[in-house]
Amino acid sequence: MPDAVVPLAPLLPMRRRLTVSAGTVEHHATEPISYWHRHDLHEIEYAVRGSAEIRTRSTHYLLPPRYAAWLPAGVEHSPLLRDVHTVAVFFDPAVFSLPCPRAAIIPVPPVLREMMRYAVRWPIERLHDDPEALAFFEALAGVLRQALAQELPLSLPVSDDPVIRDVVAYTAAHLDDVTAGAVCRAVGISERVLRRRFAAELGQTWRDHLQHARLLRAMSLLSSTTQPVGEIAAAVGFGSASALARAFRTWTGEAPTAYRDRWQSTRAELSA
Repeated sequence: MPDAVVPLAPLLPMRRRLTVSAGTVEHHATEPISYWHRHDLHEIEYAVRGSAEIRTRSTHYLLPPRYAAWLPAGVEHSPLLRDVHTVAVFFDPAVFSLPCPRAAIIPVPPVLREMMRYAVRWPIERLHDDPEALAFFEALAGVLRQALAQELPLSLPVSDDPVIRDVVAYTAAHLDDVTAGAVCRAVGISERVLRRRFAAELGQTWRDHLQHARLLRAMSLLSSTTQPVGEIAAAVGFGSASALARAFRTWTGEAPTAYRDRWQSTRAELSA
C-alpha cells in the first residue's frame, strides 16, 4: 500500500496587512504550548529566558538561551514552549533575501540580541506600513545573514518509521539508565535490527543518538534549573559530573559550569 499522505499543517497568518513586510511577536509561556503550524514568512525565534524546543518533520531542535531558531517560510514546525520568554521576528521572503532554506539553530551575538529586543516595539499583528520599521528590519536582516553562517548542531533527527519513532521516544524517556537491550525489549526488535534500521533511517548509530540526546537534555537543564552539575549528570545518564564535563566540552567547546555561568550572565543583563 502507498504511504499515507500527511496533510500540511495549518497556515498561521501573522499580519493583518500584506503590505507589512516584517514585525515581531513577543511571547511569555507559563503553560506548555505545542502545536503544528507553518507561516508564509521567514521566522527567527530567540529565547530571552528559559529554553525551548522546536520540532520540524525531520528534526528535533533545542533552543537554549543565547541561541535562536531559524525557520524559513513554509517549514512545518511545532514549538514546545514551557516557562519561557521568546521574541520572534518575521520577514516577508518577497522583500528580504535571506539564505539557509532549512531550519537551523544559530548563536545570537549581542548586536542581534539587542536588535531583536528593540524590534518588539513593532508587533506584526498591529503594525501598519512604517518606513522607520522597514529600515530597521532591513538592518536586522543584514546582521541575521551573518549569523546564519554559524549554524550549530543543537538538534536530533526524527523519523516517520513507527519503530524508530518508538525507539527515540523510549530513549528520551529513559536517558538516565537506558540500554540497547532495554530499548529492544520495549519496542520488540533485536539489537541487530536496531543497529541496522536506526542507522538507515537517521544516518547515525543509536549510541551516537543517545549521546546527543543526553547532551541536549543536559544543556536544557543547565539553562533552566539550579540543579548541581552532578545531579544533572545522573539525571541524563552520564553518571558523574566529570563524565558529563568531558562529553560536554568535546561537543560544545566549554565546560557545563561555563555554559551555565554564561547563561546566568545573560539573564542578569536582560533583567538589569
